[in-house]
Amino acid sequence: MGHRGPPSGEKLARAVGGATIARSMSLRTKLDALAAQFAADIMAAVHGSSLQDLMAAQGGGGVGAKGRLGRPRGGGGQPDPLAVPMAKTGKGGRLARRSSEDIAAALGDVVALVRKHAGGLRAEQIRTSLGLQSKEMPRVLKEGLATKMLSKKGQKRATVYFAK
Repeated sequence: MGHRGPPSGEKLARAVGGATIARSMSLRTKLDALAAQFAADIMAAVHGSSLQDLMAAQGGGGVGAKGRLGRPRGGGGQPDPLAVPMAKTGKGGRLARRSSEDIAAALGDVVALVRKHAGGLRAEQIRTSLGLQSKEMPRVLKEGLATKMLSKKGQKRATVYFAK
């Protein structure tokens, strides 16, 4: 029978007289010692540094101007929700109940805005122009279509509304 590849670890250790096992144990012991020392050095550095240094190194921004910890102010590219006046919400983020006068006033604003644009406007454009919440739009647009003050063309997000 022919030799089919490198000898197994056991055969190799017997052939060399156990020197391979001793060498690998020595390597493993050295690696374990280095890893333990590295971990101990990291822990010593962490214990020796202040909380502000740790927050700054993590990218958390450290202590703010008023001495508070946490992320720096700013929306991360998001619009400030407090900058645009929104309708009051009740429990669970629901809109407060609106009277028919409130809906008629909002519809009047929508019709006046859409009249200024001969090509019509999508719901998102109307909402951002008037500073309304997306939850307010369906009822107002449905009322405008039902009373024939508005007409529409398209489907879903591609729907364009026109004033009659």
